[in-house]
Amino acid sequence: MKLVLLLLLTVLSHRSDGFQIKLDYCSNGSSPDLHLHLGLSAVFRRVDPRFLSVTVDASLASKEKFMSLLSSPKMRTLAKALSPAFLRFGGTRQDFMVFNPQKTRQLDSGLPAESCDKVELPWWLEERLKKNWTQQQEILMREELHRKFRRIQFTELTIDLLHSFANCSGFDLIFGLNALLRTADNSWNSSNAGSLLKYCESRRYQMSWELGNEPNSYEKKAGVRVDGYQLGLDFTHLRKMMSQSKLYRGAGLYGPDVGQPKDHRTDILQGFLQSGADAVDAYTWHHYYVNGRDTSLEDFLDPEVLDTLALKTNEVLEKVKLVSPEKPVWLGETSSAYGGGAVGLSDTFVAGFMWLDKLGLAARLGLDVVMRQVLVGSGSYHLVDDNLDPLPDYWLSVLYKRLVGPEVLKVEAFSDFGRSKRVRLYLHCANKRSYSGGAVVLISMNLSKKPARISVPALVSGSTVEAFVLQSDRPGEEGLYSRSVKLNGDALKMVDDKTLPALGGLRLPPSEHLQLPAFSLAFFVLVDARAAACG
Repeated sequence: MKLVLLLLLTVLSHRSDGFQIKLDYCSNGSSPDLHLHLGLSAVFRRVDPRFLSVTVDASLASKEKFMSLLSSPKMRTLAKALSPAFLRFGGTRQDFMVFNPQKTRQLDSGLPAESCDKVELPWWLEERLKKNWTQQQEILMREELHRKFRRIQFTELTIDLLHSFANCSGFDLIFGLNALLRTADNSWNSSNAGSLLKYCESRRYQMSWELGNEPNSYEKKAGVRVDGYQLGLDFTHLRKMMSQSKLYRGAGLYGPDVGQPKDHRTDILQGFLQSGADAVDAYTWHHYYVNGRDTSLEDFLDPEVLDTLALKTNEVLEKVKLVSPEKPVWLGETSSAYGGGAVGLSDTFVAGFMWLDKLGLAARLGLDVVMRQVLVGSGSYHLVDDNLDPLPDYWLSVLYKRLVGPEVLKVEAFSDFGRSKRVRLYLHCANKRSYSGGAVVLISMNLSKKPARISVPALVSGSTVEAFVLQSDRPGEEGLYSRSVKLNGDALKMVDDKTLPALGGLRLPPSEHLQLPAFSLAFFVLVDARAAACG
């Protein structure tokens, strides 16, 4: 049997700062041994503490009443478990949203009307909104299919509900402004954004900003073409507006949220870098692996599909490095499949392989923030379903938040038997909020239908291991379509609307074999690794 591990990272020489893990594959006959060299003496790179971040799709504001779902006790409980994080409000429909202030708010205090512990959506209203939201999504999907988007009017209520949700959940809010409001000379018409900023400042809402979503698709969506150089000028104009505000002169501005490199999308990024490089605090681009309308289960498990992220990322980083080598680059919107996700795949267990591999590879390659499309909103790639119940990728995200620190470490894989790509591994320092210094976490994925066995060598025989193994609630390929997940054999579900399960690891004594089952995702925390890089 061919070796089943992808050498994802730069090959390292043998060093005394690391230790090896032997990976045995259980099969008929002899099993090839695969060794990992873990670089424990130095941090390879660091990501933002809010690396795993989320979005709320602007489609939720297609009718303003649906924004009230963000006041659901269950929704807020789920959100808090993902902090610290950025919360991006944007997407296709942000460029059709127009602020229509009703001026019914009392603006003298500059404070939210209610404190976090008093904001709670009545259960009967929540049930009604969830039912209506399911119907509303059908309308939104038809608009998406025919690329006919109507203008959305929103009031102060949308901003208030959004800011309250972000603030009470521990998120840093990023609001996406409409870039399709244009003047006769095709420059950005900032008057509506000016009214919005004025209102937010009067409320003393701490928040950051974006301008536009996927400008490469403006012509298809609205018959408007905006080149990258003009877009950079528009961002420069917005930055000047922010500099005139006492509250927002130091706030973040991110963009241009261009689609992944392809044809003229690269030209838009290059043009933007010429005129807008100094305006933004981080460059943002979007990435999806496949088309949600014609993808398959095989695509979600295909190592070659997963590897395309590296090609696209390196292309973006190379272009940015020429102009702003020190400025961060973010995945400002990303998920498995574009077009709203793949029905029956993007919201099931199998989507976790794309999600966890993206987190591991993005951190290793040099991206500082990854924003998951979407926490809640239309489509099939959400973390929380239409009943506000958590899906498998939600639980995976919470575990990542709790276990994985921002320090990326190097790992090497080697063997005498060749290699394959069906097991994918990454290494970080463990989250210091959960573990003492020196602990490391091995992020592991087994895309194969055959189990793997990891044995801890004598060199670290004194190290205790905590295992967090995620599997479908059903065995085999059938389980890949499941919308339920088990942690170390126990099904994950909320205790009640305000309580998550314990999410404890399985503590293994030193020298125990670590099992990586077929089609599984796992975090192995080496508690006593004593990594100098993680001290």
